[in-house]
Amino acid sequence: MTEIDQAKQAVRERVWRRLIDGGGAPADSYGKIPGFYGTEGTAEQLAGLGQWRRAATVKANPDWAQLPVRVRALKDGKRVYMAVPRMASPEPFYLLDPETLDISPEEAAEKKGAAQVARRVGVEEVEPIDIVVCGSVAVNRSGARIGKGAGYSDLEVALLVEAGLVTEKTVIVAPVHQLQVIEDDIPETEHDFSVDYIVTPDEVIPCPNRRRPRGLVWDDLTPEKIAAIPVLARRRAAR
Repeated sequence: MTEIDQAKQAVRERVWRRLIDGGGAPADSYGKIPGFYGTEGTAEQLAGLGQWRRAATVKANPDWAQLPVRVRALKDGKRVYMAVPRMASPEPFYLLDPETLDISPEEAAEKKGAAQVARRVGVEEVEPIDIVVCGSVAVNRSGARIGKGAGYSDLEVALLVEAGLVTEKTVIVAPVHQLQVIEDDIPETEHDFSVDYIVTPDEVIPCPNRRRPRGLVWDDLTPEKIAAIPVLARRRAAR
């Protein structure tokens, strides 16, 4: 583990403990994208943004904490792209189209529902993304964020950036509990992205320091990681 990785893990450990001890999330949130209390409030706060009202497409992580945001997106008539768990498919995204769903938005937005009714699509089939909703363990007010350490959000955004689907026009948001918003610096590497807005159950916090990767950073990917993710293995073979 590099020095930066160690520093990130120290932040995660501190925030998981702060969140759980502070009553912001159940004890089983440790080690995960936290399933914090007040998730419905983040969906309401996000829905008040003009960027949300104008958005036609949303790319969202599949974690429980962001379920109300995915449900709200479908109810508001937006197409939702949700990553297949661990990106373990040659078509690494589910497409949830509210115009074609034959189950409720609440059912479709869950992992199990999406797996049953959504069409799997490759990057080449994805439409330009208006809003990216990312699960986070910690964020600070400059917009730096860290997830649980698996790196899937970074990979998903990098793939979409390379394809020209996440651009300067795309807004990236992190719905979190207030206890996940920290004042500390968060170490960043070349493959990390920042968020434009932090959305808590009580407020929306604009973040000034926009940061986007240029695409995949192959030097940061282990052979094991590449082999486990079909879309990466295919791209590596083509290089």
